[in-house]
Amino acid sequence: MKLKELIVEKAIVPTLKGAKRDDCISELLDALAKAGAFKPALKSEFLKAVVKREKKGSTGFGHGVAVPHVKTTEVARCVAAVGLHVAGIDFNALDRQPVHAVFLLLSPEEQPEAHLDAMESLFGTLSQEAFRKFLKQARTVADVVTLLEEADANPPAR
Repeated sequence: MKLKELIVEKAIVPTLKGAKRDDCISELLDALAKAGAFKPALKSEFLKAVVKREKKGSTGFGHGVAVPHVKTTEVARCVAAVGLHVAGIDFNALDRQPVHAVFLLLSPEEQPEAHLDAMESLFGTLSQEAFRKFLKQARTVADVVTLLEEADANPPAR
C-alpha cells in the first residue's frame, strides 16, 4: 500500500501543540475529521477507542515514532494522519524515548487485510533510519509529502 494513498494530506500536522499523548491524538483526529475522513461527531468515540488501545500496550515502537491505530465500522477505507512534535512527547514507547512523529491509523473493521497492509507499509517505512531522520527534520506539510513520495518511490525490501 502506498503511503500517499493511506495518509490524508490535509491531515498532516507539522507542529503538534499538545504536550501529552492524548492531546496529540486528539489533534490528529481533528485533522482527519476536518479533512472529511470521518464525521466530526465521532471524534470522542475514536479518541476513547485509541486511548483504550494504548492502555493495552503502547504503539510507540521506538526511535521517536508511534503508530496509534483503531479498527472501526465508521470508515470505508484505511486513512491515516501524521503529526510531528519538535520537543517530543511521552508515548510510553518501548525504548522510553520521546516520540517526535505520530502516525494515527483508522481502519475499516471488516477489512483486516487492508489494516495489515497499511501497518506493514507504515512499519516498513518507519523502520528505515534515514526516513525517520528526515521526518524529524520536516517542518512543513510539503516536507512530509516529499518524504512520503520518496518512500513510495523507494519502498523497503520485504
